[in-house]
Amino acid sequence: MTDTIPTEFEVLDERFAAIGGDDQIERLHTGTRWAEGPVYFPAGRFLVWSDIPNERMLRWDEMTGAVGPFRQPSGYTNGNTLDREGRLISCEHGNRRVTRTEHDGSITVIADRWEGKRFNSPNDVVVRSDGSVWFTDPPYGIISNYEGWAAEQEIDGCHVYRADPVTGEVRIVADDFVRPNGLAFSLDESRLYIADTRMKHLRVFDVREDGTLAGGKVFAEGTEQDNFDGLRLDDTGRVWAAADKAVLCYDPGGTLIGRLKLPEATSNLVFGGLKRNRMFITASSSLYSLMTNVTGARPVWARR
Repeated sequence: MTDTIPTEFEVLDERFAAIGGDDQIERLHTGTRWAEGPVYFPAGRFLVWSDIPNERMLRWDEMTGAVGPFRQPSGYTNGNTLDREGRLISCEHGNRRVTRTEHDGSITVIADRWEGKRFNSPNDVVVRSDGSVWFTDPPYGIISNYEGWAAEQEIDGCHVYRADPVTGEVRIVADDFVRPNGLAFSLDESRLYIADTRMKHLRVFDVREDGTLAGGKVFAEGTEQDNFDGLRLDDTGRVWAAADKAVLCYDPGGTLIGRLKLPEATSNLVFGGLKRNRMFITASSSLYSLMTNVTGARPVWARR
């Protein structure tokens, strides 16, 4: 049965004062070891998320509230998203690859190597409206057996990659990160926000027409406790970031204007529901949900 906790918004700037929602946050499920990668399927009105150390993915049904297995074993899947056709795109820590789940349930490998070398452990992923797949590759899945299988790092560094939708070519688009993690495009896809967990900041890049990146200035600095993880934008261009025991909200200029506090360390979030105004948050052992007066950015399948 769903339980609730009081909603606690912390207003740091008057621009956040109008943001609100239900006075109770729903805890839809608890019992995971490290919840991650929430993705909402509007066609089926359900949400899928990862429980990385337990090597499984779970499914929550919006119509019934039921939670059950979606995939196990999951290859220690971490981040997930949908592509332009509504297909599931996943970062598999254990298999060190990015995959697409087809409508018939079969799995297609999008990328598993760069110049013949295996990735570290793809972490989070976004799809642009041109069909290109962008993902981060820190080593969390190979440094121990907790979130994957311990292995040697084959690529020198932890980079951000782009997989071409036509040729399948995979290339490095950013190579100066320590621990690249969550990433999200701006509303017009002209910029790409990327979290560096180790450096405790968010950076923003300009996206060129040829699919390369330029710039990379620091967009927002976190505190000592702010281990930035997953990112999402709302339809006004504000950036929402999972960090420590909160979801932080930044205005488009990079000012921290407020936070939504949680009782557990947050990892990621996604806007879903019929109107994209329901915020789903993965946090340590639980999946949380809050109906808000904020609408999430249009997903990639709705931008064509």
